[in-house]
Amino acid sequence: MASTAPLRETNINLRAPAADKQLIDSAAKVLGQSRSSFMLEASVERAQTVLADQTHFVLDEAQWAAFNAALDAPIENVEALRELMNRVPVWER
Repeated sequence: MASTAPLRETNINLRAPAADKQLIDSAAKVLGQSRSSFMLEASVERAQTVLADQTHFVLDEAQWAAFNAALDAPIENVEALRELMNRVPVWER
């Protein structure tokens, strides 16, 4: 019988404080998982959440109409927008 588990093709290595390793091991044990499986599952879930927050959002019809109206509306405070666009992003500070 062939395994249905996805092929693990690469390694992900990291160093962590001993206390964090113990915490992760305890949580993995509670779920009956290996440390690697627990960490991979948790990391993938977090990565999906972070990226989804950046690329996907769901609106009902009324919210969609309001969103489109806001996009189509003229800019009320051009100077504030100019200042915002010229601000150095947090990740570049």
